[in-house]
Amino acid sequence: MISISEIKEIYDKTDFKLLPEFIKEYSDDSRSGVKSLVNKAIKRIDLYNKELERIEKMKIYENKYSEYSYICGIDEVGRGPLAGPVVACAVILPKDAVILYANDSKQLSAAKREELDAEIREKAVSIGLGVVSQTEIDKINILQATYEAMRQAVSNLSPQPDLLLNDAVTIPGLPMKQVPIIKGDARSQSIACASIVAKVARDQMMVEFDRIYPGYDFASNKGYGSEKHINALKTLGPCPIHRKTFIGNFL
Repeated sequence: MISISEIKEIYDKTDFKLLPEFIKEYSDDSRSGVKSLVNKAIKRIDLYNKELERIEKMKIYENKYSEYSYICGIDEVGRGPLAGPVVACAVILPKDAVILYANDSKQLSAAKREELDAEIREKAVSIGLGVVSQTEIDKINILQATYEAMRQAVSNLSPQPDLLLNDAVTIPGLPMKQVPIIKGDARSQSIACASIVAKVARDQMMVEFDRIYPGYDFASNKGYGSEKHINALKTLGPCPIHRKTFIGNFL
């Protein structure tokens, strides 16, 4: 009789799509260790099906406006930090795209965001990024800078979208139809994907800034007002990527 350790090795090497065959093959084995592996396979399939259902619910707006040729989800990251740019991303996905585990980027681990970022970039019809620096934020305020980053992101798409799904805002100065969705990054697959790509892009920028301007812990805090960041700001003073209009209370 094949050993439990050998069955476990088979389980570990079994492709997800072949799990039903694994369950069928070993479901009559009475050994507790094998039953545990079968139950594990059943749970994996159940979780996968639940995730498929969740993602289908997140495509409600994409399906509602399916008559549009190119539906774009757009989101931004970096409105609140004391340092660094605000970054927006616009994503056009194929209409049949399924990006499992896509969600508001804040709900995902850094490792999961990077994994999804690669998948989104591989599957997307087009991705556009917009970046507005801390200098421009100080000049025109964070709201107007956010709008500008979003306009840049849309302008960098090819083809251009004919519908925008936005996370709660209406962006001035764009000609196409816009649909603002409250908590859109948790309710639309397209917006969630934009949120993820924007977050990964900005985080990478802040890691690079940490090398250029050491001492503020940018690689960890990404420019947000952590205790270590604020203490460094008081000790070292501001560096070139600090937002002057955001740091007055700490100096």
